[in-house]
Amino acid sequence: MNTYHTFIFTETEPRVGLVTLNRPEQLNAIDLEMLDDFNDLFARLSHDDAIRVLIITGSGQGFCSGADLNDAVAKRDSEAFSDPENFLRLVQERYANLILGLRRIPQPVIAAVNGAAAGGGFSMVLASDIRVAALEASFVASFANIGLTGGELGSSYLLPRLIGVARASEILLTGRKVRAEEAERIGLVNQVVAKDALLETALSYARPMIAKCVGSLKLTKRVLDQNIDAPSLESAINLENRNQTIMLFSGEFFKLISQFVKKG
Repeated sequence: MNTYHTFIFTETEPRVGLVTLNRPEQLNAIDLEMLDDFNDLFARLSHDDAIRVLIITGSGQGFCSGADLNDAVAKRDSEAFSDPENFLRLVQERYANLILGLRRIPQPVIAAVNGAAAGGGFSMVLASDIRVAALEASFVASFANIGLTGGELGSSYLLPRLIGVARASEILLTGRKVRAEEAERIGLVNQVVAKDALLETALSYARPMIAKCVGSLKLTKRVLDQNIDAPSLESAINLENRNQTIMLFSGEFFKLISQFVKKG
């Protein structure tokens, strides 16, 4: 396994990768080094079918508190903050690429939220395919609380699609804390469990997935991404038709259905 500076990456079970964010003193806040680590990991996973599912969790008490604000203050006089164009290129787009990277990798992503997920950490949760949370978990779209807009790192796109526009508007505009029980009730997370059962619960979602063929996982994640914005039912079905035809001729279909076909 590769060595990363800001998180620990292991194959916790065969074909299941586990990222444990490992800056506990900073509540696993995201800095530029973490972005570089994720870019390296995403490049690897994009070409590594050995890992079929990725789980992300945090070390210590928090999942991820978002961007490291101490880092931002320390670099306020650097080139990155010298003008809007530099900031967009050197900072904003680099952070946004973390969210795009989570969606672009072929592996389904499971967020195992062990504590507070705020700001960019909240967006990482939104960008995951499945979300499980400990009872201690909480979720804060903290962007408006620090003088930014509520739409950040995909939150204005992903959150309304998970919980509806009305609830998303209220959460993004107020910047209030959503606790685990409410998150489960409104559909923000799939399941809330005791903290000591969190990883095992995430694995319980991963295990049925890794039994599927690689192409099935990749194309299912892709079709969900694309068809949520399909211009019509016909367009959505056309993409499904393409994917099903690809998979039928992949060689797995007839092998897997043989057990259901009655012998003559």
